[in-house]
Amino acid sequence: MKSISLKDIAIALNLSKTTVSYVMNNRGDEKRVSKETQDRIKQYAQTHSYKPNQLARSLSLGKSNMIGLIVPNISDSFFAQIARRIEKKAEKLGYNVVFSSTGESPERESKIIQSMLDRQVDGLIIVSSEKNHDDILKLKKGNFPFVIVGRKYTDIETNVVALEDKDGVTSAVELLIDNGRKYIGFITISLELDSIKDRLKGYKQALKNKNISYNPNVVKHVTYNDVEASLKEAMNELVYQEKVDGIVFATHYLAEEGLRLLKLNNINVPEEVAIVSFGKDRGFDLFDPPLTSVDFPIIEMGDTAVDLLLDAIENKVVATKNIIMKTKLDIKQSCGSI
Repeated sequence: MKSISLKDIAIALNLSKTTVSYVMNNRGDEKRVSKETQDRIKQYAQTHSYKPNQLARSLSLGKSNMIGLIVPNISDSFFAQIARRIEKKAEKLGYNVVFSSTGESPERESKIIQSMLDRQVDGLIIVSSEKNHDDILKLKKGNFPFVIVGRKYTDIETNVVALEDKDGVTSAVELLIDNGRKYIGFITISLELDSIKDRLKGYKQALKNKNISYNPNVVKHVTYNDVEASLKEAMNELVYQEKVDGIVFATHYLAEEGLRLLKLNNINVPEEVAIVSFGKDRGFDLFDPPLTSVDFPIIEMGDTAVDLLLDAIENKVVATKNIIMKTKLDIKQSCGSI
């Protein structure tokens, strides 16, 4: 069946094309089109399977009803989960989501931002490398709607939805200390991100709270582009040289690989080394032993990011709200509490 146009509907109902356009673009009430006429137009459109011309619609409204989502790695379980939530929330509100991954490359992030703008997205949700100040400033100065998620630009006032990184790690370390662990290592990732730095601050804060001296020898920075090899080296140093009895991992993927290495080397968890992960993968409960984690409110983060962005889009202003989400411990066997 050939699709009908606004003009076809107008002719069939003896109405102007403009009136039909107002109704089909949900502006009937605004333009004082009677409810009876609106119902006639919508009923005819539905009966004859009317499909809007999205390009023409975006040109007439000055909107594409698309938002861009830029993440470091869409295959990472955290980013995949938050992307699904953002897509679901946006779809309910009439928006499509365009995805792209940066691989934590500032250069690629810059190119993707420009590509998204060229595609005329109405706004951006960005999990940024935190190294693209120029691009972020351009978006801000141009009053282009955007939200930074999970990361921060401390020197730029922007819409942010982030986590209590410091407090989350502090709670993880204190849990191990309260379970009797005396010598706790911390494995983090070598990325110059404020969120990653805050996690190290959280580790140090927990030691301070418990009157334990900080030892830099048990803090290991794993190379982002060579996780497997550098994590193996870090684990060997902590377990065999420093002989730690607990480890907190700054990301879920470090914890997954860390547990695998411990089991491979016949190190009993949690009897010999107790572990906690900052962040959770869906498979954590199936691991042996199940992994204790600091959990994130992913649904709330995704929904809040979309709400902030659409508020900026609809109101034509870039409001600045800094929303910090609380984390919570999900205690399983790996920490020695159970």
